[in-house]
Amino acid sequence: MFELREISKAYGAVNAITDLDLTITPGKTTALIGPSGCGKSTILGMMIELVQPDRGEIQFKGTALAPGKLEQLRQRMGYVIQDGGLFPHLSARHNVTLMADHLGHDPQITDQRVEYLCDLTHFPTDALGRSPAQLSGGQCQRVALMRALMLDPDVLLLDEPLGALDPLIRFELQTELRDIFQTLGKTVIMVTHDIGEASYFGDTIILLREGCIVQSGTIDDLTNRPADEFVERFVRAQRTIPGQEHGK
Repeated sequence: MFELREISKAYGAVNAITDLDLTITPGKTTALIGPSGCGKSTILGMMIELVQPDRGEIQFKGTALAPGKLEQLRQRMGYVIQDGGLFPHLSARHNVTLMADHLGHDPQITDQRVEYLCDLTHFPTDALGRSPAQLSGGQCQRVALMRALMLDPDVLLLDEPLGALDPLIRFELQTELRDIFQTLGKTVIMVTHDIGEASYFGDTIILLREGCIVQSGTIDDLTNRPADEFVERFVRAQRTIPGQEHGK
């Protein structure tokens, strides 16, 4: 789905990413995890070309990301950020249909898609006319997810989508999100700081440190076959046992 080759990115004197090679498997969920400043959000931003690498090449389904192709390629990617990023002056429905309306899609087909997504995400249809300020945090994230799925993208890019929610709502949405991922069979790339969340969602977990991949594998690999002392310390530092809160 994505292939990153010898990618480097610096912000002034700080190296965010250094000579990184990464391949994302289609149809699976990949979790990017690591301490603050390790480069995980920068990687996600480069995949959708919100951040330009200083060096290296990124390919999406065999096509190199390039300025002339960005609009078309971005329509095949769904993107969700931590607080949802909803437009406050638009209703929930207009936030969801923004790109479909912009591209001139058939209104009847758009209506059918919105109805399907409301059912998929358990969003109440009678709340579609409300503004983001009138929605709960969990509802806002559902709207953001529906917006990301509106054009039926090939891949979902999620940058700590549940990080700002309270624990009960977060637990509920984690369960629902995993069901959605399994139902749709989408390629998902998720940034999280929580190894328990990474283990719950991720078929592959990629642990980063200072812009480099320290270890890639399953949660079993990281916990039972750590690549080095940093991996051991990172796993031990988490307050929850990976997957325990979900009964795994």
